Amino acid sequence: MRQLLLINAALLALFNIVAGTALTYKLAAGEGTCFYAQVDKKALKVAFYFAVQSGGSFDVDYIVYGPTQKIILDGYKERQGDFVFTANEIGEYKFCFSNDMSTFAEKMVDFEIAVENEERAEIPTKEAAPAEHMSGLEESLFKISGQLSTISRNQKYFRTRENRNFSTVRSTESRILKFSLVEVFIMVTMAALQVFVVKFFFQGARKGALSY
Repeated sequence: MRQLLLINAALLALFNIVAGTALTYKLAAGEGTCFYAQVDKKALKVAFYFAVQSGGSFDVDYIVYGPTQKIILDGYKERQGDFVFTANEIGEYKFCFSNDMSTFAEKMVDFEIAVENEERAEIPTKEAAPAEHMSGLEESLFKISGQLSTISRNQKYFRTRENRNFSTVRSTESRILKFSLVEVFIMVTMAALQVFVVKFFFQGARKGALSY
């Protein structure tokens, strides 16, 4: 029972040190939009991930501003990104996306903003609990947390690849359909033209025979 209480307390301490937001946003053609994250202490780690799931060439412009409007990260025509930086200032951080390069294509963007505290939370202990046991438990929990984060990133990566491949397949099918329709139209036109030419020659030959 004591071990169960210690594990529950450790899990609460572990998951309370991360605050994150995962969203999906449809970015219209020519649109620019920003999202915000509040950092209350210096030296916190801020994780920023995004991936363009559909639309156009699957690219977008992004800029990350600090509380003093200083540019921390930026990129142009990027398909996805995964960044971690240290917040050296307290205040509101701004994460902006822009679709100015597109005149008609909408972009579906998945992104996540997480503010993480590098300092490990202290796990409540009792005098009867061995220090070695608590240290091992804490290390195990942080390893599990890291593995879960890796799994989550891999899932997002494969989801992005799946969406892009599906979009490519749909685009290829649409092009094949259009090409097939054009090919059928050309074949029908050529057949009608051949019938007309042959009919014209036969009519000319018949008129010549009658005149003789």
